[in-house]
Amino acid sequence: MTDLLSDYLPIVIFIGLAAVIGLALLVAPWLVAYRRPDPEKVSAFEAGFEAFDDARMKVDVRFYLVSILFIIFDLEVAFLFPWAVAFRDVGWFGFWSMMIFLGVLTVGFSYEWRQGALEWD
Repeated sequence: MTDLLSDYLPIVIFIGLAAVIGLALLVAPWLVAYRRPDPEKVSAFEAGFEAFDDARMKVDVRFYLVSILFIIFDLEVAFLFPWAVAFRDVGWFGFWSMMIFLGVLTVGFSYEWRQGALEWD
């Protein structure tokens, strides 16, 4: 039984260390934060101008199109890394499978480009 418990000791240490670091990162801002806000500190900083409507205003659909395209091509890269690492092991079947995958993504990207989904007029 002690052998079984000693096998799990690194996991318990890792979880304990993660909990200590997490708690330290949650408590540290309360201990070292500067507490007197000035107008510059509480001003709008992301867009560079003051908010002119509430947070539930309508967002342009082009934002969603670009974000979906980003996710698609980000996942493409996520598939390319393991494929490149195991390139010697996958053989010709793996090579042509990836070429078909990249071809389908290229056709989809060119279609989106022709439809104007990437234009911000």
